[in-house]
Amino acid sequence: MTAYFTDVAIIGAGPVGLFAVFQCGMLRMRCHVIDALDAVGGQCTALYPEKPIYDIPGFAAIDAAQLIDRLMEQAAPFEPVYHLGQPVIDLACEDDGAIWRLETSAGTVIRAKAVMIAGGVGAFGPNRPPLKGLADYEGRSVFYAVQRKAELAGKRVVIAGGGDSAVDWAVALADIARHVYLVHRRPKFRAAPESVARAEALAAEGRIEMVIPYQLAGLDGADGRLAGVSVATLDGETRRLDADVLLAFFGLSMDLGPIHDWGIDLEKSHIRIAPATCQTNLRGVYAIGDIATYPGKLKLILTGFSEAAMAAHAAFPRVYPDEILHFEHSTTTGIPAGA
Repeated sequence: MTAYFTDVAIIGAGPVGLFAVFQCGMLRMRCHVIDALDAVGGQCTALYPEKPIYDIPGFAAIDAAQLIDRLMEQAAPFEPVYHLGQPVIDLACEDDGAIWRLETSAGTVIRAKAVMIAGGVGAFGPNRPPLKGLADYEGRSVFYAVQRKAELAGKRVVIAGGGDSAVDWAVALADIARHVYLVHRRPKFRAAPESVARAEALAAEGRIEMVIPYQLAGLDGADGRLAGVSVATLDGETRRLDADVLLAFFGLSMDLGPIHDWGIDLEKSHIRIAPATCQTNLRGVYAIGDIATYPGKLKLILTGFSEAAMAAHAAFPRVYPDEILHFEHSTTTGIPAGA
């Protein structure tokens, strides 16, 4: 068993967890970061590394993988310790509430004065469409994420879904794929209005084909290779789309795993927090990013970034109980000495 002691233990190495390292570092708090995945980046790395993100301040567009690179560079001066490929399986309080003890699946034990849960959607997996023979095509011509968009060059791509992932990838692949179909069951999309407007403009130019109102009905092919995708309306009207690849974007299934057993107040697979401090019902345990909920919460990366800053400032008195924190801007303080 390997044991460590640190100021803050961060559960989740996605973008919000990485930015929390920076915020804690600016307050001279050391961090250990734990993640079930074997690489940093969370969904940005595992599901859509080449997906452009349009709502990061200062960037008109930035690929998810590039965002993670920038966040790691920003956190690097504070020398965080990463424990990857080992989910946290236990969280317990010690020393009359002054210390939290975390244990991972690999037997690593981390004692920390504060804990930040930045687990995104928890353990996640795709919501799969109920199609006969689907498993035969998964990983070969049916995918739930795009790792390298160059591999879709010159191919006929069916994209199913009405959220940001579906619409953004339809836009991103318009100049790469041989043909892009965007299949949705109704004319109204759940994606950002700007993205929808771009997709509709491309459709008007004939660079994307909107297949509305249809939903997936069947797959046609052999040996894991698609030849076509069948779609149908609620009235039973059917079409066959010639296709090489199906991208199914129907969201993620969430599993909070052992978090259910830690005594944290939950609301529909999310963690309730106090908005001003991001603290849970457990003193010294904070939740930030998509996993956290409160009235009016917006599920945006930039919201998670703000929560990381608030949680860091709220945790400071636990790490340095004899000091008074005087808020200063980074342009005044610079990077703390010794970082």
